[in-house]
Amino acid sequence: MPRKTLPQSKPVAHFIGIGGIGISSLARWFLAQNWVVSGSDISSSANITNLRTEGARVKIGHKKANLPKRDLNMVIYSPAIRPDNPEMVEAKKRGLKPLSYPETLGCLTRVYKTISIAGSHGKSTTTALAALTLIKAKLDPNVIIGTNLKGFGNKNFRYGRSKWLVIEADEWKASFLNYESDVIIVTTIDKEHLDFYRDLSDVKKTFLKFMSRTKPGGSLILNQDDKNLSSLKSPISKIAKKRSLEVVWYSAKKAELKKILRIPGDHNISNASAVLVMAKILKIKKSIALKALGSYTGAWRRMEFRGFLIHDSRFKIHVYDDYAHHPTEIKASLQAFREKFPEKKLICVYQPHQAKRLKSLFKEFTESFSLADFLIIIPVYEVAGRDKVTSTFTSKKLVEAIRKKYPRKKAYYLPSPNRINKFLPKILDNQGFKLHDSCIIMMGAGDIVDYTPSLLPSHG
Repeated sequence: MPRKTLPQSKPVAHFIGIGGIGISSLARWFLAQNWVVSGSDISSSANITNLRTEGARVKIGHKKANLPKRDLNMVIYSPAIRPDNPEMVEAKKRGLKPLSYPETLGCLTRVYKTISIAGSHGKSTTTALAALTLIKAKLDPNVIIGTNLKGFGNKNFRYGRSKWLVIEADEWKASFLNYESDVIIVTTIDKEHLDFYRDLSDVKKTFLKFMSRTKPGGSLILNQDDKNLSSLKSPISKIAKKRSLEVVWYSAKKAELKKILRIPGDHNISNASAVLVMAKILKIKKSIALKALGSYTGAWRRMEFRGFLIHDSRFKIHVYDDYAHHPTEIKASLQAFREKFPEKKLICVYQPHQAKRLKSLFKEFTESFSLADFLIIIPVYEVAGRDKVTSTFTSKKLVEAIRKKYPRKKAYYLPSPNRINKFLPKILDNQGFKLHDSCIIMMGAGDIVDYTPSLLPSHG
């Protein structure tokens, strides 16, 4: 009797910290490639719920038993995971070499024709615009991005069947030094991630190293308007000569983009300008690129409209979520909101993200809310495993510093974020502030997004 051939089992990948906005996108790539995906994270989230629906096997909490017992081929971890994590330790005991998210993504960049979007600010929006342009041009790209897009079914990943890969290239912990790109866009260079970098000079040097990893014959698309980036023209020219790179400097001074873009703000005109240059390099018709850019309506937590707060049973107040968490981003976002709502008062509820960032950029933070008519600051979101708030640099101290610098500024500290829905109407009424003439912006990169629903009618 002939012997039956057993079907070959699928390869298995385990993701430690799978709920992160970047690593979850990579997990979706593995699912699309028909791998079995398992994973773990410290707490549940909407992202994890969605991954489970898509077929990933996710456990909450970190322990060695989370690793699949057999047939485990790869272990991939978030850069935020510590070496003593029990799942990391167990993987090494089994003779596996865990790879970080950027190391794994770096392997993909060597297989695909890769477009990497980097920069201290504007990465997600520019990545979304670039991806949409390639899609409209029927280039069918794979996309790995650090936000959820409506066009991707509110996911951070798109599976394509072409040679193209569009990625958001993050500079935290120099992650992007793992990538080899055919085309690089750099939007901005700023004093950011100072929990890892020594200073701005260190940030600049690392961006130069990233650019030097462009594949020979590739292209650099760089923001002429960014002073920190344009200050590197000489070393960039040397890199370009050594690797035979095309270098194109772009500027935001394009009136045609202001007319077609549906997302406000000068920073978004700049982001779109970069993508127009990319389209030209890839020989995508300008008419297709402009149509793609004009169709974009925004991403998760990027000036995202969440609904209306109903005031006095008759007034509907716009409520938005926004991811801005660095002083430069705060200024740009508030400027865009001012452009969108020129007649309304801007009420900003801000949650500082990461204690080290608040300490390093404290002076800059005190100056970043000038366009907010009313400001409420809640306690700092402490990033697990990365830092602790000190008594010198707190949200309360920030409010005090803002009031000292701008005595007329209506700025308040709210120690209990779960009271936002009660505090807002009360304090505004006491100030004679007309809530119905206002727009509320819930701003920050931490869990402030979880408090937004309390302002909306469906809450409770």
